[in-house]
Amino acid sequence: MAIRSLRYNDDEILRKRCRPVDEVTDRIRDLLNDMAETMYAENGAGLAACQVGILKRLVTIDMGDGLLKLVNPEIVEAHGEQACVEACLSFPGRVGQTVRPQCVTVRARNEKGEEVFYTGEGNLAKCFCHELDHLDGIVLPDRVTAWLSGGKA
Repeated sequence: MAIRSLRYNDDEILRKRCRPVDEVTDRIRDLLNDMAETMYAENGAGLAACQVGILKRLVTIDMGDGLLKLVNPEIVEAHGEQACVEACLSFPGRVGQTVRPQCVTVRARNEKGEEVFYTGEGNLAKCFCHELDHLDGIVLPDRVTAWLSGGKA
């Protein structure tokens, strides 16, 4: 495993749509492991592949209940609404208010290539939405309704 370099702020790769993964191979598993190691090294709760310069639909998340490695994740159900406070490893020092669904269900493949479903509420729902936004080139400043620190007025 290896810690990867993060992409920051106006890096154009953060604005690009990631491509689906056709097959979960050892190379994809190695990348997911690198992403997890990078996420932990940066004290993050989630990381999308584009944040380390790879335009693939891959996400790692750990909100304290164990590591999730998601291949081609998509939100299949969302309901409710919550006011959130969000930060992002790619926008250091910036914290903003957002509005996200209260509960989401995500369908993905795991690192074995098996279909999995996860339902998250509260902070996990927020994290799913945040990381999956990255896969579509949507970044934190696009979602912020008000900056709490480090943002532009």
